[in-house]
Amino acid sequence: MKGIIVRWIILTAAITIASYIIKGIYIEGFFSALFAAAILGILNSFFRPILIIITLPLNILTLGLFTFIINAALLKMASGVIGGFEIHGFWPAIFGSLIISAFSWLLSFFISEQGRVEYIDLKKKGDRWE
Repeated sequence: MKGIIVRWIILTAAITIASYIIKGIYIEGFFSALFAAAILGILNSFFRPILIIITLPLNILTLGLFTFIINAALLKMASGVIGGFEIHGFWPAIFGSLIISAFSWLLSFFISEQGRVEYIDLKKKGDRWE
């Protein structure tokens, strides 16, 4: 449960950073970003796998780049549900989804399922790292 809350906060931070970087993404306050992260998380968990399967031939044809369009569509859908979260246009949605995905992946890379920060401690034994 703690891991979900930590990832929710990370996604909230990613949405807030994207709104500062990209012109066309607006957030009225912290709670709007928090609710947008919740809605985006729900959309990603339920609809994204279905959309990936439906668009699989197109995704294969574009070597996976169509996934960015799916992420942008889900981000735009989240902005339609949350009142204080607005995305004006297709390109801000694309760039916003790129920044949110990259930032969330980078921070979630260090967070375990239990919500703790983890790292791998490698030690050199002979000519190998273990």
